Amino acid sequence: MARQLLQPNALQVQVRSGVFLSGIRRIGKTTFLRQDLIPALESMGALVIYADLWADRSKSPASLVHEAVRVTLSELAAPGTRLLDRFKGLNIGAAGFSFGFQVDAVGKPGGATLSEVFTELVFKVKTDVVLIIDEVQHALGTEDGNNVLFALKAARDAVNTRPETPGYLLFLGTGSHKSLVADMATRRSQPFAGAVSTAYEPLGSDFVSWKKAQLEQIDGIKLPSHELMYQGFLAVGQRPEELQNALVLLQSRPEDPNVAFPIICSTLASAAAEVEIASIESLGELAAIIFDRVVHGNESGESGLFSADAISSYSEQIGMAVDTPQVQNMVDRMITANVIHRQSHGVYAVADPFVRQAWQQRKTIQVSVRQLQTHPPGDAD
Repeated sequence: MARQLLQPNALQVQVRSGVFLSGIRRIGKTTFLRQDLIPALESMGALVIYADLWADRSKSPASLVHEAVRVTLSELAAPGTRLLDRFKGLNIGAAGFSFGFQVDAVGKPGGATLSEVFTELVFKVKTDVVLIIDEVQHALGTEDGNNVLFALKAARDAVNTRPETPGYLLFLGTGSHKSLVADMATRRSQPFAGAVSTAYEPLGSDFVSWKKAQLEQIDGIKLPSHELMYQGFLAVGQRPEELQNALVLLQSRPEDPNVAFPIICSTLASAAAEVEIASIESLGELAAIIFDRVVHGNESGESGLFSADAISSYSEQIGMAVDTPQVQNMVDRMITANVIHRQSHGVYAVADPFVRQAWQQRKTIQVSVRQLQTHPPGDAD
């Protein structure tokens, strides 16, 4: 990813319009950014500015972005900082870089615009500047959040269209709300329309191998086989923290690890799924029915949430008339709640495959219970 961002070939230059990376919650996106991608970008000479819009929910998205920019500028303008040491070859003064604007005033009334800031910054450091905004979807829906996105788009254009620029301004936004993050790159009304939108690839078997090899260095530790550890990782939704929790719980179990570990993972997965399913059911009966249709629509590739048959089915199941505006309103609420996401016009999918699987398992159990209630064992047909 670092090479594609900083050294794109002729088929990859669209990354200079921006990149939006989406993935479900708690699968390691932020860890990937902090521990993998940022070091890789810096090793290739880029200057990285990172802002997490979930870092302080009491602050506005614009404030968090401006704050991250000011912190970086301050480090470059102060003597003896680690960041400044990276640019010693540019023959800067002992006191650091001097900028033609007040660093403390960036983002404040009368201060330099982001276009002015990034244009001068790239000119001074003579390298690519990568701005990473984590949980970028939180910039939507507020006036100052939308304003800062448009300001960043203007800054991108000011830097990247400059003749013989010594570097580019590259924007990477990540988020756990797939629909909103994808919309930021595809909807014409969004400032970064035309940017690259892609899914974050969850960790797989190689991660489990790495984790197992790491843990095997601990004397007396209980571990399942690689295959069972991988299956357990899949069961908890490919979430590294949940795998860690399962392995910790395993240490206190007296059974054989290969017997206990699948049970632990299944229990953790069920508990997590119940929380997610409860959030769906809290939206009401119509939401649950629509969600069930999306789950089964995924199997055929077509949700058909607004067809005449679908509307009729909702009404029949609820026991009262349902119209298209009601369904549209509920679908919009479910998208906002990150329960489902829009794949294309009229086609929807479950936002978290883990929840979809749990929902299917729950429905299978409910059907089995109803069948047993209708036809108890031993009943003569």
